[in-house]
Amino acid sequence: MEYVILAVVIAVVAVGAIAGLVVSGRRRQQLPPKSQAPVITAPPTPREPAVGEEAAPPTEEPRRTVEEVELPEVEVEAEAVPGPSVAEEVPALDVPEPTAGRLVRLRSRLSRSQNSLGKGLLSLLSREHLDEDTWEEIEETLLIADVGVAPTQELVERLRTRVKVLGTRTPDELRGLLREELVELIGKDADRTVHSTRHEEGPAVVLVVGVNGVGKTTTTGKLARVLVADGRTVVLGAADTFRAAAADQLQTWGERVGARTVRGPEGGDPASIAFDAVKEGIAEGVDTVLVDTAGRLHTKTGLMDELGKVKRVIEKHGPVDEVLLVLDATTGQNGLVQARVFAEVVDITGIVLTKLDGTAKGGIVVAVQRELGVPVKLIGLGEGADDLAPFEPGAFVDALIGD
Repeated sequence: MEYVILAVVIAVVAVGAIAGLVVSGRRRQQLPPKSQAPVITAPPTPREPAVGEEAAPPTEEPRRTVEEVELPEVEVEAEAVPGPSVAEEVPALDVPEPTAGRLVRLRSRLSRSQNSLGKGLLSLLSREHLDEDTWEEIEETLLIADVGVAPTQELVERLRTRVKVLGTRTPDELRGLLREELVELIGKDADRTVHSTRHEEGPAVVLVVGVNGVGKTTTTGKLARVLVADGRTVVLGAADTFRAAAADQLQTWGERVGARTVRGPEGGDPASIAFDAVKEGIAEGVDTVLVDTAGRLHTKTGLMDELGKVKRVIEKHGPVDEVLLVLDATTGQNGLVQARVFAEVVDITGIVLTKLDGTAKGGIVVAVQRELGVPVKLIGLGEGADDLAPFEPGAFVDALIGD
């Protein structure tokens, strides 16, 4: 019995061993082959480049120190030189044309006034028979041109007397007659100089006044050009603090001719700015200080009083040499009402008539002078920068009646 059990055990062990060998063989067939480790090779030993076996061995070149090496010459471009760029260059100042004879050069701008006044009068005076109806037409022509009632009656009376004495009336004689009478009516002996020369107390002070919309700030800028053209140095005072951008506008005019502008905050005290402008003019030693004031409605009593205050404050430095009233020629007789009110507040010394190129009312020159008793000193004949001209009665009349 023992032998049988032993045989069974040996048989079981044998079967297990054979089964293990079979399973082990199958696993070996399924496993992938082991990967080989990467081969790391050393970098090739550096050597001089050669071509084939016939390449010559490298030769040593002579070495030089830093001091012995010559540097190449570098051309310096014009842009590399330090200095202001094109964008930073100060623009060239304008050179205003001379004022002498400027009115003669601008006579074509008076064509509308010439058609209604000058040519109208010549046509009527050239009639063969000058009866009462003709003289009434002459009087009407003068009134339409805003010469004014009293000056018109005076001129008509003198023309009637001279025509009777003259007898025959050729076109040249009539033109000469009319020219003499108009020049006499306008006033050939009045002082029309803008007093802008520096004196012992300091610079001349010119105060520019007027109502809204007459072109007062523009006139102040153009007047600066007139003075610069005549060799004056100028400081501008932007005392119009009520109108938006008025100070900017005046400063632009000044920069064009090299005139400094003294300005303050919008809505600031005009009298204070005017005072500072004159103070600056004294410090810089300029010839003229131009003060632009706010355009005031002549019906506003408080604002007119403020204008008087501006003048009084300026006079703490010295006298005001000129007070120029700017009037729009197209307003006609309404401008005379404005002129009267301003004359009550400040002592007007001269008139500037603007927009005279766009009106048929050239006679306003006569009317405003008679009303205020002060001369027209400057007239505006266009929108151009140099279209403000010193008033010359002879040249003005010549432009009215034509050649």
